Amino acid sequence: MRLIIVEDEQRARRGLKNIIQSISQENEIIAEASNGRDALELIKTMKPDAVFTDVKMPFMDGLTLIQEVRKLGMDTKFVIISAYEEFNYARQAITLGVKQYLVKPLIMEDIEEALEAIREKERTPVCTMKLAQRYPDAHPIVLKALKTIEAEYKETLNQKDLAAELGISPEYFSSLFSKNVGESFVKFLRNYRIAIAKSLYCHGDVKKEEVPFLVGFSDDKYYNRIFKEVTGMSVGEFILENR
Repeated sequence: MRLIIVEDEQRARRGLKNIIQSISQENEIIAEASNGRDALELIKTMKPDAVFTDVKMPFMDGLTLIQEVRKLGMDTKFVIISAYEEFNYARQAITLGVKQYLVKPLIMEDIEEALEAIREKERTPVCTMKLAQRYPDAHPIVLKALKTIEAEYKETLNQKDLAAELGISPEYFSSLFSKNVGESFVKFLRNYRIAIAKSLYCHGDVKKEEVPFLVGFSDDKYYNRIFKEVTGMSVGEFILENR
């Protein structure tokens, strides 16, 4: 499992890294960051399976980091680590889809449980998460668009036709969608389709050659290029790592 550690205290960062690596050689620390701003760039570039992040950090705190990653449509798993036990932090983390909240000082048993929970979540198809739950504060028109994406991602979907169905101009729809979701409709749809594809490879009983067409791509070569662009690995590499 490919992991990133985000912690502003070097000693704590090093200690967490040592514990994680001692638990299993399958746990690979691919990057470290001392603040949320640097971590966001690393996550976008390296696309880790999970991130262990502190809450209070310079430049960008842990919760803001998670919010920014969610806006990108990425399904990265997060584990919150903090010396602060106030329920408010945990409550905010829950709304962002974080299921593991660890309080310092960390012990091996807690980290083992968190890693196992991440693995269990990876075995759960991503398509079970409703988009409306990821964007509860989105404009009603955007929520309708997200519902359409969930129902019709296998079909030919384009911004112009969807805007017409919603009774607004393509320009207004584009602006509204980007503002509420954090990325363009085209990029979001692409990432959503790839997320479904990943789920099919991990949990489905379909042939890998059929997956591109099951998630709305008509050209398997183009699909393979997009899959690598989004995930950072080829289809073959992804299947080998996740089966």
